[in-house]
Amino acid sequence: MKLKSLILGSVAAAGLSTAGFAADLGVLTSLDVCDELGLSGLTISSDTNCLQISGGVSYEFNWGDFRTEDDIAHTYDGDRVISVGDDPTDWNSKVEAWLKFVGTASSDFGPAKAVIVIKETDLTRVNRSGAVTTVDSDGNFDGLQLDEAYVQIGDTTVIMAGKKGSIANLGDDEPFNFLGLFNSDAIDGKGVGIDGDYTGIGGHVIQVVSDLGNGVSAGIALEDLNSDSAVAGVVPAFMGSLVGVLSYAGENLTAHVTGIAFGILDGNVESWAIHAGATGTFDAFKVRGAVSYWDNFKFGGTDVVHALVSAEGTFDMFKIALSGEVANENPGVTDYGVGGSIGATVTEGVSINLGARYFTSNAGVGDTYQVAAQLVAAVTETIKITAEVGGYFGDEITFHHGESVYYGAAELAWAPGGGFTSSIKGEVNSEEAYKVTFKAAKTFE
Repeated sequence: MKLKSLILGSVAAAGLSTAGFAADLGVLTSLDVCDELGLSGLTISSDTNCLQISGGVSYEFNWGDFRTEDDIAHTYDGDRVISVGDDPTDWNSKVEAWLKFVGTASSDFGPAKAVIVIKETDLTRVNRSGAVTTVDSDGNFDGLQLDEAYVQIGDTTVIMAGKKGSIANLGDDEPFNFLGLFNSDAIDGKGVGIDGDYTGIGGHVIQVVSDLGNGVSAGIALEDLNSDSAVAGVVPAFMGSLVGVLSYAGENLTAHVTGIAFGILDGNVESWAIHAGATGTFDAFKVRGAVSYWDNFKFGGTDVVHALVSAEGTFDMFKIALSGEVANENPGVTDYGVGGSIGATVTEGVSINLGARYFTSNAGVGDTYQVAAQLVAAVTETIKITAEVGGYFGDEITFHHGESVYYGAAELAWAPGGGFTSSIKGEVNSEEAYKVTFKAAKTFE
């Protein structure tokens, strides 16, 4: 209960005992600003603004012999790698913390907000040579970072300006099978894209998004207005991006198309990209398709396309998923991949997953396969055990490792409530690498 509400309630109760206070009772019992705005959680209110506070802290510690890495499968945007043992011990210790403040007041155009997000990542990494690396949020060792700071106003149509993430919708693109796909795995968020998340979006922005009704929303934005990136000898600067988004969210279908024009501030579009995806749910079946294209010619690269399709069916205790992908980076580099899995609920709280995936690339020396079996068991309402064994096979593996690579992993996760989560995980493979990971986190709002 808010302290202000408690005080107002006490005064109101006292007023009821005296008729002389009746005229003032309407003022004394007026709603708190946060209640008037429909805002809840950890809040502090003034006469005109409601301040919401949320945050979190997470900790991760890794120990073992895992720093050396070698190729698993060659993909168009970088090699897949696997840890290789090399005797000396490695360890990482990382703390991440964030605080978010949202101040909201009413206006004639809808809620007016100021948002500030402070974030810090403190990482110490010790490698096998004994070298110690310490990194904070931006690598400059300068303490807390201003992760977001922007103003926002509106209800069905919202205007935002300042430092924040992009309005680009890059969803509806993750494969359903539990192992995923090799190229998709190399993309941040396990989807379709180019070289991880698109560069040149977010940052300093001016954005407008609007709910058009019937599940349709649209947005347009100027983003990356603070960028000074450049490609030496190719373009003078890669500054400013124009982002447009059209999305639909219905009962059985979600879909979107996002378009991005990069480097627009000098009056010339240096490059452009498009990302589209859709997910349909039909009784026991789910179907998903996604495609990403980047015209990268002006940056000294080549046009890139990455597409995938995925389907999932649930039949009583069984769940079956199939996925396929293709990626092309001209000239002459085409990657293909397929994957599938079957899951079964053995008893209440216990399930198993069997999966396999395949990958081939013109940039590699041959094919790559992975097969795995996974067991997930909810021991109690708060404790879950996950175990997995599997292996990597094919010409690409034997070329880099001389033989197939086998691995095993087990994780114990604990979520007792209150926003607290914790886990400990052990991993080992036939390349004599091993890793133990401890995690703990707590959020509040």
